[in-house]
Formats: sequence, C-alpha cells, structure tokens
Amino acid sequence: MTMHKVLAALLCAGSAAATPAEPPSPVQPRQAATTLSVDLSRTFQVMDGFGTSEAFQRAVQMSRLPPAEQRKALDLLFSTTNGAGLSILRNGIGSSPDMRNDWMVSIAPKSPGSPDRPLIYEWDGSDNKQLWVSQEAVHTYGVKTIYADAWSAPGYMKTNGQDSNGGNLCGLSGVPRCATGDWRQAYADYLTKYVEFYQQSNVTITHLGFTNEPDLTTSYASMRWTGAQAAEFIRILHPTLQRSNLTHKPLITCCDAGGWQQQAGMLPSLAPVNNMLGVVTAHAYMSQPNFALNTPHRVWQTEAADLQGAWTSAWYQWGGAGEGFTWANHVYQAVVNANASAYLYWVGVQTGSTNSHMVHIAGNFERVEPSMRLWALGMWSRFVRPGAVRVGISGESWGLRTAAFRNVDGSVAVVVINSGGNARVAARVGNLAGGKTPVSGRAWVTDNSRAIVEVTTSFVNGVASVDVPSRSMVTVVLYPDA
Repeated sequence: MTMHKVLAALLCAGSAAATPAEPPSPVQPRQAATTLSVDLSRTFQVMDGFGTSEAFQRAVQMSRLPPAEQRKALDLLFSTTNGAGLSILRNGIGSSPDMRNDWMVSIAPKSPGSPDRPLIYEWDGSDNKQLWVSQEAVHTYGVKTIYADAWSAPGYMKTNGQDSNGGNLCGLSGVPRCATGDWRQAYADYLTKYVEFYQQSNVTITHLGFTNEPDLTTSYASMRWTGAQAAEFIRILHPTLQRSNLTHKPLITCCDAGGWQQQAGMLPSLAPVNNMLGVVTAHAYMSQPNFALNTPHRVWQTEAADLQGAWTSAWYQWGGAGEGFTWANHVYQAVVNANASAYLYWVGVQTGSTNSHMVHIAGNFERVEPSMRLWALGMWSRFVRPGAVRVGISGESWGLRTAAFRNVDGSVAVVVINSGGNARVAARVGNLAGGKTPVSGRAWVTDNSRAIVEVTTSFVNGVASVDVPSRSMVTVVLYPDA
C-alpha cells in the first residue's frame, strides 16, 4: 500500500488545532507536494444530498430485525456521527393489489370500475413499513428530503390491465384506447392522496415522481412513457397538487430513466413543462452520469448499484464493481463531471447475496453488517450537507481526484480520492478565495482498514495537513470562526 500526503491548506491566518491520533500506517514512499487551491468565488451546483431506498418490502425486512439491530441499521444509514449520514430517502409508491413476492401494495388496490368514480383507498398506516423508516429518518435523524416515486399506476389504470410488464397509462396520447376510459386524472389524484396520507402521519414528502425507468418493461411494477407523454401527464399532475390541501406541495420529478443518456433524450420533450417540473432524475444502469444534462433544473442520480456481483464488504481488492473505492469514484463522476445535486444507491438495508444493497441483513434476521459501499457514500454525505455549493478547486496531481464544497454553516469540505498505487503525494489545499479565514480543520479517512475514521491533522496558520493513503478517500473539513 502507498500513500498520498494531503496538506489541506487554506492560506489564511489561524491557530493550531489538535485532533485525535490515527492508527499507525505503513511507511510509504512520498512524492513532491501538490497544492490544491479552493476558490469559493467559482460556484457550481447546489447539493441536495445523498441517499438510498427501502422500497419493495426492504423496509419490511428491516422491521423483522431485533430492536437493537433495527436501531443499528437506522444509525448506519442516517446518523451523522456513527453512520453514513444519508440525507435523502426514496420511497416506492405501491401499485400491486397484494404483496406477491416483494412487490409494493397499492393504496387503492381495487378498481372503482370507472375513472369517473372515486378511488377506493385502503391506507394501512404502514405503506409496506416505509412510513416507519420515513418517520425515523425525519424525526430521529433530521432527514428533510423524502422522495416518493411510483414504478407503475395500479393495473386497472393501464392498457395491459396489470401493474407489471410495462403497459401505458390509459388516456395518454399515442396509446391504445382503454375500454374503461381515461385514467390520467385518477392517477394524478392517486399520487396526491399518497402524499396526503404521509402528511397526516407527520411526514412531508418533498419530491414526487410518477415514473421509474420508463424505457424498460420488467416482470415487476413497470410502465412505459415517452418524453412527450410524461410532459402531457405533468400538465395534469401539477395543477392537481396545487389545488390539493397539502401544506407543502412536493416538487415533481421526472423521469428516472434507466440511464443518463436515456434521460438526456427525454429532455427536449419536457422543455415545454419546465415551469412545472422540479427536478430531473436519472439512473446509472444503462449509461453512466458522466456529462451535464441540458436542463435548467437540478439533476439527481436516483438509482445505481452493482446488481450482479456476489456480496462483498471490501473497500479495494482489484477494482471490482461492488467495492467501496469503486463507488467513491462513481459518486465523484456524477457530482463533478455531471453536476449531479444528489446521488442515491439503490437499497440501503436488505437480505440477499448480491451488492444491490449497502447493509446486509445476516443470519435469520439476526444482525446487520455494513459494506464499504456505505462508507464510500458516507464520506460524501457526512460532510457535504444539503444546501452545500460545489466550488472551484485546482491543482490536482496525477492519481488524485478532488472536489470542494461550501456548506450552509460556512464550513468547507474538501474531498480527496487517491487512486495512486505506488506513490504518495504531499498535497496542499490552499488559496481560499472569497470566504472567511478558517480557524480549525479536521479530517476523516476510509480505506482498507478504516471506515470514516478521524485522522491526525495539523492546523497552523490556516493550513490543515493530513495524510491520504493510496487507494483511499479523505474528507477534510475546515471551519470558520464561530
């Protein structure tokens, strides 16, 4: 193993601040110092956060854990002191008439017979246990962003008569006519009612989506949309939300396409409803978020995972698809190269033998075990908080990836990812422009032997110095004068 040495330096006056000592690490060769300059006057996107989902009965799996392990699981996801500090929870709006396998139960499972008749709601106060997770996230951990997304409308609203296997919403332009009529307004009412049920349970849904992977037909809940059809429905959903009794009107998202490039292809059709659209959303399965989308809206990467690899909790072994270091770099690519304001891993906590989740339920629902994918997201989420603005940074050396953010409280978080395998670089984060002089600095590292562990820093005359091992991630936070 080798090491970069990062001198997280903001060139301004300040006094030294002691920090806890790190565990000893191997002596490694060192290269010449690199100066990283932070420029607060160069601003990019506002960050909404990092998150995950417990949809498709994953929240039910969490609820089967012993109470102590339930709390540990929730801490791992949302705690900013001993967990990843995730700040966005994505819920699935159910469409199935029953729980078949791990599908999500609808809030209106029975057809009223016609879209002209009132929907028959059956709210159980659980929502497949997602309400419990949401309440914990909001009221225990202070999470402020709850994103509710529908994979499909109930089957009786669709051209194929089922919530699975694709099909279209009845009444949309360009789809076969349904014998039962036009269900577009009923579907808008359905989504709005879901948000109302959560409001009655003291949880505010801040973002609302009506489609998931509209470019795919799957054996589970799925529904096809073109960009033009999505825009057509937004013209119905937006006024429905506005005339509702909701005290907080959620922002409409669209369209959670299967990949970044696929979502880019839908944007021209959405342009006419830009004034009704809140956030553009896309996944990272069919194509990666490696370029900025042409939209005036904030953009979120809302679902990504290694769905095929056998479960691993490793940080770095050989650069595998499920390793934590791989995901630290995936987030970097989305945030820095694609200007994403949010990044969500698919599932937080669940059973199973793949890397589709970040925290594994082991044994017979006996305990939870985190992977290093969780800590990779945590190295961003714990320190780059909602409302942070990405700012300019320069001076990267070979093997280093860096990003800088100014948080709402005035602190500056500098993320350094070291992909070098055979040398360590002494880097300086300096030349802070456009902000107050920091008076202290702290740093945390994640690598093969540590998971968000605070490491020794020196802070002298506005300069915080910290070692960054090879194939590791270090986040340095510099704090302004209180």
